Amino acid sequence: MNNKLLAKSVQNYINANLSADVNQIALAKSPFEGVTSAELATQITAKKKSEKKLPTWFNTENIYYPPVLSIEQTSSEVTANYKSKLVKGNTLIDITGGFGIDSYYFSKKIQEVIHCEINPELSVIAQHNSNALEVINITFKSEDGIAYIQNIDKAFDTIYVDPARRAEKGKVFMLKDCSPDVVGNLDTLLKKSSRIIIKTAPLLDISAGLAELKQVSEIHIVSVKNECKELLWVIDKGFDQDTKIIAATLNNGIEKDFSFYRSAANGAVQFAEKLNIGDFLYEPDAALLKSGAFNLIGSTYNLLKLHPQTQLFTSDAINKVFAGRIFKIDAILNTTELKKAGNLRGNVIVRNYPAKAEELVKKYKIKADQEQFLIFTKVANGENVILKASIIQYY
Repeated sequence: MNNKLLAKSVQNYINANLSADVNQIALAKSPFEGVTSAELATQITAKKKSEKKLPTWFNTENIYYPPVLSIEQTSSEVTANYKSKLVKGNTLIDITGGFGIDSYYFSKKIQEVIHCEINPELSVIAQHNSNALEVINITFKSEDGIAYIQNIDKAFDTIYVDPARRAEKGKVFMLKDCSPDVVGNLDTLLKKSSRIIIKTAPLLDISAGLAELKQVSEIHIVSVKNECKELLWVIDKGFDQDTKIIAATLNNGIEKDFSFYRSAANGAVQFAEKLNIGDFLYEPDAALLKSGAFNLIGSTYNLLKLHPQTQLFTSDAINKVFAGRIFKIDAILNTTELKKAGNLRGNVIVRNYPAKAEELVKKYKIKADQEQFLIFTKVANGENVILKASIIQYY
């Protein structure tokens, strides 16, 4: 960590060049002694990436930023705040502390937080920023989190871990391929805590994760603006009942939850016999789709499904509690009618239809439109239809 980057003149330069071309800054001679152009470019890029993702850090003076990759990989403030609701007790250890976003939010709910980070420089950066943010209840340890837990004669109310994929691996679909190995060390963790929270990428298959882990009481699927951001696996010592799955959508300060017990995921579903102009079309958020409880979505929100393989639903009533997009059907067309329509405008959505969106845009010369949508899909009788619709709810 280069403390010269914290000088007021340097910080003023960084703030003044947030919209500048960082490539030119990196190639130019640094205007400050003891500070390289590359360091200036890194600070500017990382801070700019934090503006929406980490507004508290962005708006706090003298924050020191790590390499850009750390900013890209860290939790957002929105998801970190959500995670803080899952902790329990008075003591917590974050054994993969990183930039410290999660630890910061845990510290708002827990009296004593320990932040373990194996990378010495990142540990120092996180501690500096914690001081800048005036946090007084986080202790920083530049150590391997698993080793620290094994060597300390102390238990914690909650253990949090965010395992990363090993560099030599490709796409990770198994927890055992991550570091630290929470599967191999799970018994050790359970000896030191009654609750363990594991964050994984949404790529991890839920059934595969449950096959590797044990005593999973809850799985939280967290999405922001219709993009799955993370899976949170809550392990409670001694838990041997049905796992609860919670799909949580976080959008502009509004949180919606779709929850169920895993044994009830495959319920019955009713199909729409006919679509009508003026009806509403419901498209589930990515978190709901990740849950796999496709039929349960219909019964939960009192909706009719379009087709067994079409994850779209309909109703003649609007239900804004629904977690996802809602459209109003303005017209129901076939391909012949679409060709005759001419001057087509709309945001193209394809669901269970034998063509790709870009192919349809080109074929029918469809111009983009933010409020109007053309939804190419299949209904219960197997017929392909095009729904001209207007957006009622985005999230």
